[in-house]
Amino acid sequence: MAVAEVALSVKGMTCAACVTSVENVVSKLPGVTSVSVNLALEKAIITVEDGTDVSVKATCVSAISKAGFEAEDLIPALETRRFNMEDVVAQRRKVAWAFGLSFPVFWLSMLADDFGDIGGLNQRLLLAFAACLPVYLWSGAQFHRRAWASLRNGHTNMDVLVHLGTTVAMGWSTLVTFGPVLSFLPSFIGEAEHVFFDGAAFIIAFVLLGNYLEAKAKLTATDAVHSLMRLQPKEGWVVDDDDRTTAQPVDSIARGTLLKIRAGETIPLDGRVERHAVTVDESMMTGEAYPVPKSEGDEAVAGTIVINGTLYLRTTALVNDTMLAKVIQLVDEAQMGKAPIQRLVDRIASVFVPIVILAALLAASIWALFGTTIAPNMTMQPSEMAVMVLISTLVIACPCALGLATPTALVVGTGVGARFGLLIKGIEALEQSHATNVVVVDKTGTITAGKPRVSHIEMLDGDLRELLSLAAALEAESTHPLANAIITSWSNVTDHRPSVEHVRTLPGLGMVGVLDGEAIAVGNIELMGTLIAELPGDLEQKVTERARRGVTVVLVAKGSRLLGWIEASDRVRETSAPAIKRLKQAGMTVVMLTGDRPEVAASVADAVGITEFVAEVKPDEKAEHIRTLQEDGAIVAMIGDGINDAAALTVANVGLAMGAGSQIALESADMVLVRNDLADGVAALELGRATMGKIRTNLAWAFAYNLIGIPLAMGLLFPWTGWLLPPAYAAAAMSLSSVSVVSNSLLLRWWRPSLLMRE
Repeated sequence: MAVAEVALSVKGMTCAACVTSVENVVSKLPGVTSVSVNLALEKAIITVEDGTDVSVKATCVSAISKAGFEAEDLIPALETRRFNMEDVVAQRRKVAWAFGLSFPVFWLSMLADDFGDIGGLNQRLLLAFAACLPVYLWSGAQFHRRAWASLRNGHTNMDVLVHLGTTVAMGWSTLVTFGPVLSFLPSFIGEAEHVFFDGAAFIIAFVLLGNYLEAKAKLTATDAVHSLMRLQPKEGWVVDDDDRTTAQPVDSIARGTLLKIRAGETIPLDGRVERHAVTVDESMMTGEAYPVPKSEGDEAVAGTIVINGTLYLRTTALVNDTMLAKVIQLVDEAQMGKAPIQRLVDRIASVFVPIVILAALLAASIWALFGTTIAPNMTMQPSEMAVMVLISTLVIACPCALGLATPTALVVGTGVGARFGLLIKGIEALEQSHATNVVVVDKTGTITAGKPRVSHIEMLDGDLRELLSLAAALEAESTHPLANAIITSWSNVTDHRPSVEHVRTLPGLGMVGVLDGEAIAVGNIELMGTLIAELPGDLEQKVTERARRGVTVVLVAKGSRLLGWIEASDRVRETSAPAIKRLKQAGMTVVMLTGDRPEVAASVADAVGITEFVAEVKPDEKAEHIRTLQEDGAIVAMIGDGINDAAALTVANVGLAMGAGSQIALESADMVLVRNDLADGVAALELGRATMGKIRTNLAWAFAYNLIGIPLAMGLLFPWTGWLLPPAYAAAAMSLSSVSVVSNSLLLRWWRPSLLMRE
């Protein structure tokens, strides 16, 4: 079934129960197949059946608005950030007003001596009422409005708890204040001595403070991805046929356009260097500490900065297809993900608030009826104790921390990863990386640089030009790194390349084709054995000797003649050995899979410290090897780059693809390593573990906070310890729990990949 996506901005959500409310309301609409709401990003992604009425977006907006939240079309992220920054300033003013009135209310309610009576009413309490009323009605208006909207839709959330808690506190205190002139009130109200104006005021003030600190922290959490968005220049200098330059918006620049970028300017679009050699600062895209030299033919990406000289660049991508745009899209999609553990939290939050309300009513009833029996020495009347317990329990149990535990850590973790060229596609990859115990690595392009060079050509029959021309004619149809090495060597010798027909790739063997009615082939001994009846007797020995030195041998044949072979060697990356060592120190088993000969595999494995490897593995067999490991109970991460790694990347629990790898490999992977470095594969797994560690810590704190706070608020420990949580303290503790969760997530901002491996 074809589907389409609708993206909306949703304001006014404060907790996990709010998220559940929005998802429940939208999921019931006709045509909606799924909905995912992110609290930290205030964003909803709604999947609808393709062909659904075009008014579905308006219907979703209307349904969300009726549920008490503000929904609108998704606006550009940087514009949203500007609005959020303005909102944070407005929230700060509101917090200042709320606390400015709450402290006088506290003094009047709890500390000040009586001022005497006026018209039979206590002046002190009247002043406390007058100071508290604006806080309750104006500062707390958003909670009351959203609470009633939520209740009308049959849902409960944090706003309901705040509304009930402050309303009970305000209502009880108002009755006690005006009780002397309201003769119809029950006698226990007239006998009451305690009011909770301070509780009502401080509850609203502390919740507003918590919301302000959360909003400020959310802005900080998204710093990384928004800094990436700001890398995209608005204009580029287009060079015309007369070598004149004009500034044009990047949105209107087509592929193949020649751009001029001067020293200090940011490259506006991906492209290939056409003139001049310069150095480019790529740190903002890959975390690379040192400038990277770029010369004619090299690739350069949008968002990087030319350091010296003037660069002429032929664009290869439109503004929405650049590496920078893809990075931002990947991060955005990853941040909308939900882990199974978060889905569990959302289900808990959907029933959490009703359970808390029932628990608060039950505790209040028990204290009202049996207070003197439970705690005969308490100084308050049972009715006053019941009201305090009711207010405190309602307030302290707000599920804000539960709702923020996962998304804030995910937003910070994925943003920091993007800053260092580690692109995490989804939270499932993070969860699996946390449990990974086996890492499977490809050899060519992963452990090695993936840029082999021809080191020797051995002739057996014919001449050098013929051998290279035939090999280049076949390899021109291949994307394997060896193909580039052979074609480069051919171009240095001759420009003649015959036109070969019926070219086929035989996975794990080589390539074959037809030229002038004769079969031609490049590949290994196994392939040659199927084409040539009698191979030289010492061929196997010679190939083995070279393979032991880490050299890959490509044999070339025409008809029944073995023309000779091409020897190519690939440099092992400097960071590969430290990366393998780091994986082993983390307790992971490292396995290398390669299609190369066992002797070549052994040479490379020995150079980087790998003890387990499997050689002569065909592309379709890599996935089977990973399945075998998984059947033995392993959680497998696969790091690869080529098209022959795509199946293995998909089968692995976590697939990590080199950024310069094939498009299908990038699409199959769960994480993308922009720098094409095995060390970054290790860093990505470590970042996954760090992010999941924060999520688990956040959830543990959120649950522990409620397990400790709710019994204290209900007065369960009061008869034996005298410990009780007044409403104002309960509000402060509730706000602190949310802020602590967000602050814990923000510690990820200081995460860095190991410098030992990146230098």
